[in-house]
Amino acid sequence: MPRTQRPLFPQTKRRAVALGERLRLARMRRGISLSEMAARVDASRMTVWRLEKGGLTAGLALLVRILGVLGLESDIEQIARDDQLGQRLQDLRLRPPRSKRKTKPRR
Repeated sequence: MPRTQRPLFPQTKRRAVALGERLRLARMRRGISLSEMAARVDASRMTVWRLEKGGLTAGLALLVRILGVLGLESDIEQIARDDQLGQRLQDLRLRPPRSKRKTKPRR
């Protein structure tokens, strides 16, 4: 029995399609056929094709192997590299520095 797919947010779907298109173009620029790519990453031709069409059912391991074949394995390091939102949230939780109380001069 096939798994039910949960709907994606439209922006997520657009990003997945754009990623797939970039992977397809990178593969084609290198002159690698879909069948050859599938063989090199140990996946079915249909699985690689789905990933290139924006399907998100493929695992992260497959994406890493594809990036490796394309010579783009260092791109994986860009994922969540600059977590600006997380840094701001962390900064909000930090206590502000204690200010020294002004003491009145003794008489």
